[in-house]
Amino acid sequence: MKLKITLENRVYEVEVEATEAEANKPIPGYMIQPGAVRMPAAAPMAPAGGAPKDEGNVDESKVCRSPINGIVVKVAAQEGQQIQTGDTLLILEAMKMETAITAPNAGKVVKVRVGAGDGVTAGQILVDFE
Repeated sequence: MKLKITLENRVYEVEVEATEAEANKPIPGYMIQPGAVRMPAAAPMAPAGGAPKDEGNVDESKVCRSPINGIVVKVAAQEGQQIQTGDTLLILEAMKMETAITAPNAGKVVKVRVGAGDGVTAGQILVDFE
């Protein structure tokens, strides 16, 4: 199996091969269970301590919240842009891993609340929609 790995903005292509015996061999201290990891699109995580004061009663269908703490690497969405469900809005980095934050709904971007280099917390509103 070939994989592409990005480390510090450099892309490496590696080939990985595992035999059946190695693939099923248990790792001491860890329990591994196969299965897909799924995150609900419409159920944002609330930050520790509740929502920030300025984000009280918000129509959740009109915002995109950060699912994780991290640093904004790139902002792809622009104010006034029409987007579709699943379009990339921005890229967050957390623990040297980049995560694409995608639009939960189709609509028009009204406000992008963060910029490249900004730190964000889980549950923080990143983008407002119309």
